Amino acid sequence: MSATRLLVLGVVRLHGQAHGYLVSSELESWEAGQWAGLRSGSIYHALRQLAKEGLLDTSEVYEWPGRVDYAINEKGEETFLRLLRSALRVPDRRPELLNAALVLLPALPVAEVIELLKERVEALDGEREQLVATAREGRRPRSVAELFDLRAAQAAGEAAWVRDLIGRLERGEEPV
Repeated sequence: MSATRLLVLGVVRLHGQAHGYLVSSELESWEAGQWAGLRSGSIYHALRQLAKEGLLDTSEVYEWPGRVDYAINEKGEETFLRLLRSALRVPDRRPELLNAALVLLPALPVAEVIELLKERVEALDGEREQLVATAREGRRPRSVAELFDLRAAQAAGEAAWVRDLIGRLERGEEPV
């Protein structure tokens, strides 16, 4: 899964209909280049690719030669929701996926977000336990075991943060 795909589908969905410059400007205003590694060229490429895959409908704007407007269709909506749910549920070492999902949280009902995040916590707890066990097993240099300890600490830290987010959501606090 790509954070770019998720974000581009999310922005087009948010606006109902959008052209490349609008999508790019919106993501720039979110500073997505910093936390998702987005560049203008990748946004325009994603729009064309998503349209080619049948996830976005296109229409030319005759008053503006060369401008194409995009709208999410049913297949695109299904893909967007699947990608968003997966990014919330499944831990991934690529932080841009969770980052993209967090900015798009309002697309799902709060109760569903909470359930997806609880699944993420369970997965992170399991990952941490496995990493701790792996760090202790076998005859490997301590420096290698440190890598597993670091990853276990990262999983534990993320799980703690997600638990806190779940608590805030359950209390009705933002970001949703």
